[in-house]
Amino acid sequence: MNLISFVFQDTHLFKTSLLENIRAARPDATEKEALEAAHAAQCDDILAKMPQGIHTVVGTKGIYLSGGEQQRIALARAILKDAPIVVLDEATAFADPENEMLIQKAFETLTRGKTVLMIAHRLSTVQGADRILVLESGVVAESGTHRELLERKGVYAAMWKDYQTSAQWKVGKEVLA
Repeated sequence: MNLISFVFQDTHLFKTSLLENIRAARPDATEKEALEAAHAAQCDDILAKMPQGIHTVVGTKGIYLSGGEQQRIALARAILKDAPIVVLDEATAFADPENEMLIQKAFETLTRGKTVLMIAHRLSTVQGADRILVLESGVVAESGTHRELLERKGVYAAMWKDYQTSAQWKVGKEVLA
């Protein structure tokens, strides 16, 4: 298990300090190393708003984090562990657009030079992957890069088109006659 870091859809934070939550991956890490991991995971804004910064205890006395903020703390944990294999299971599922952008930046640090298995429904999450496997009814229907899959005009291309259409959809004003 020391060779693999996991970041799951439903992140669990312990009712302890943010520092200890990050160090759960590597208990012998220094505070400086944990802060560097938090910075790489785009957590500076989280730490800045906490009463005791990285020493703030989460989950008590009204100190709670959003789903996207919890994901970034979990990413800091994985960055600190620095395992050669990373499994990301729907790691952006609970993120709002702002947190998703920050999580994507953190992915760049976490995944650099590593073997990554990313499970995702949000196509924007996998767009930059070296190889995308598209599953249909539990079977690999297509495999390739984002560009290759778009050029094939298959299942992935249809999903991408639907994704792009839905991303541009906005609620308009209803005019009553």
